[in-house]
Amino acid sequence: MESIKNILAVIDPTKDHQHSLDRAVALAQKTGAEITAFLSIYDFSYEMTTMLSREEREAMRDAVINDRNAWIHELLSEYDAPISSRVEWHNRPFESIINAVLEEGYDLVVKGTHQHDTFKSVIFTPTDWHLIRKCPAPVLLVKEKQWPENGHILAAVNAVSDDDLHIELNDRIIKDAQFISKLANAKIHLVNAYPATPVNIAIEIPEFNPSQYTEAVKKHHENSTYELAEKYGLTKEDCLVKEGLPEDVIPAVSKMHNTELVVIGSVGRTGLSAALIGNTAEHVIDNLDCDVLALKPDGYKSPLQG
Repeated sequence: MESIKNILAVIDPTKDHQHSLDRAVALAQKTGAEITAFLSIYDFSYEMTTMLSREEREAMRDAVINDRNAWIHELLSEYDAPISSRVEWHNRPFESIINAVLEEGYDLVVKGTHQHDTFKSVIFTPTDWHLIRKCPAPVLLVKEKQWPENGHILAAVNAVSDDDLHIELNDRIIKDAQFISKLANAKIHLVNAYPATPVNIAIEIPEFNPSQYTEAVKKHHENSTYELAEKYGLTKEDCLVKEGLPEDVIPAVSKMHNTELVVIGSVGRTGLSAALIGNTAEHVIDNLDCDVLALKPDGYKSPLQG
């Protein structure tokens, strides 16, 4: 993401105030990007109108669309920025959002998240998860809070992977994190988790030295992370290498540093492969309580592309 020219801001019809628009406008002011406010709507009572004529059903649908168009225009009048709008009739919001990305080539999708009233944590909706898995454009999921000056951005990397896909993702994550950090005037850190020593090995092999093994693994991950950092002009002090599972380490580090944004890559696995292999990015995201920028590898093809 060397530049942002077109932003798709997803509108939440259940909210009076749109945090996605706030963030999109803030980014557009620094990049000159154009913004499209996008609303996907569907009235399920439409399914029960089969006794009506085709013309009557279309009139009903058009009335709903026109009402929402009027609402969006009123909403956009509150913003001192040129924002176009688009309302789509679709019973699967994530599909209409991704189709819009495929048609118009948006550089970034910005969507607001929901917050748990009691625990003040982020709740990711089914639409959020579908976008994380299937949207070819970067997806920025935002909370209510604006990014402060001199804030913190966390780039989650897998520095020791020899898989080409993960190596490419590491590069993409750091580049995009640096791009956003310049726009937000924020400090960037790389975070890399390394596995704890398997307990069963220590039990089954008497001569096995767990502390020596752990130290060797830690050193390997540290050196790999430092090399990756140096490639992008970052220092050792910008690297956070911690023991544990990524889904535990990354949220903990994010909370410790009061991070505004975590940049993470997702290979976008769906179906059986996702069920069997799992998706580390999703487990990490589910434990975060801050904004998230989810990226796909270059050349990723959405399953909606057929």
